[in-house]
Amino acid sequence: MRMTDHRRAAAALIVALALGFGPQLAAGCELPRLGEGRVAAIIDANSIRLADGSELTLAGLARLPPPRAADQAALTQVLLGREVTLHSHDAEPDRYGRQSALIYRAGELVPVQALLLQQGAAVASGELDDSACRTLLLGAENMARTARAGFWSDPTAIKNPENPGDIMTRMGQFTVVEGRVLTVRSVGATVYVNFGRRWTQDFAVTISRQQVTALESVGLSPKALDKRWVRVRGFIGNRNGPQIAVRHVGQIEVIGDR
Repeated sequence: MRMTDHRRAAAALIVALALGFGPQLAAGCELPRLGEGRVAAIIDANSIRLADGSELTLAGLARLPPPRAADQAALTQVLLGREVTLHSHDAEPDRYGRQSALIYRAGELVPVQALLLQQGAAVASGELDDSACRTLLLGAENMARTARAGFWSDPTAIKNPENPGDIMTRMGQFTVVEGRVLTVRSVGATVYVNFGRRWTQDFAVTISRQQVTALESVGLSPKALDKRWVRVRGFIGNRNGPQIAVRHVGQIEVIGDR
């Protein structure tokens, strides 16, 4: 290993430890490298443009309406003008022609997404398929939430399922809801995780048969959510009351039995 490689490895370790993650956990998030470049512009709080003109979306982060100027400023501070590498399992761009990727500043071990989440300048979407990377981002977000930093300084940032009317005001928007599950029941090919007893009015989480299998593969059986304290994230829909449809295993976290 050359001296420059030693220095880069040392810098990466320092960043990982500064975030509060052990180097093994940070190193476990290792997606294929897609390319590299210099960040020439910040498009919004979730998107950047490289010097070669290609546009990128920061994978693993939710889009929060309305856009917050502070979040875009945080992204500008950590990325504008920096040399970066791009990592993802999926090389296909989205419908806007943007590649979704984890973005690392040159020589660093921790993705920029984790840095933003730790500051409360972003919220994790829970959509990453890679479990190590998903754990890394959710852990960084948890630090900000515990410290009530950034987005989490707002006492209404986490919605209470006991107030479904408040959740309904977030229709079509990405939202984090936290509370105790009262019942879990199956109707046809769908599992309903109910946070209230009025099934036509209260908040619920819906899980398709396919996602039930995905959750069970990571040791999270929907039936085991009964009476547990759960945090769920996703877009609010309305079908007999406010609902979040689970499409990725990272959308549900069991917090405890309190």
